[in-house]
Amino acid sequence: MMEQKGFTLWFTGLPCSGKSTVADIIAERLKTKGLKIERLDGDVVRQMLTRDLGFSKEDRDKNIERVTFVAKLLSRNGVGVLASFVSPYRETRDMIRNETTNFVEVYVNCPVEECAKRDVKGMYAKAYAGEIKDFTGVDDPYEPPESAEIIINTLEESKEESAEKVIGKLQGMGLISA
Repeated sequence: MMEQKGFTLWFTGLPCSGKSTVADIIAERLKTKGLKIERLDGDVVRQMLTRDLGFSKEDRDKNIERVTFVAKLLSRNGVGVLASFVSPYRETRDMIRNETTNFVEVYVNCPVEECAKRDVKGMYAKAYAGEIKDFTGVDDPYEPPESAEIIINTLEESKEESAEKVIGKLQGMGLISA
């Protein structure tokens, strides 16, 4: 088997911006190439690994700290990690960059109004109504990356176009072969 470089592809953006959708497409395409790929998704992780945490800044940071530990172990052992988390704070994402192998930040850019339209769980509506506090993009800030390696715009690009853009960049960086 060919030696694979480990990497951490970190999708960040507002809730409902398309992080998980694009990451899932990429994961499937990379798996069909025979690569070792693991998906870490905010909703899934919160059901299993971090169900004891809420959404305060401290709990969000602890959530990402735990996920970072998992990504660190996997990426340093030759696994491609595709992590999709709102991860709204730059300082926290900088910590992830320093802790994981071959960190690649993907900013999933999408206007909050469009994210709210896509929200099938009704979280934005509840946040706008004051039923949910500290909701990113409504009453809690999202700090966009200042120097993401990849920026996708899910309002203007199809999910397939966004996935191809990311895969092309990974190839260009030498993290995966063509």
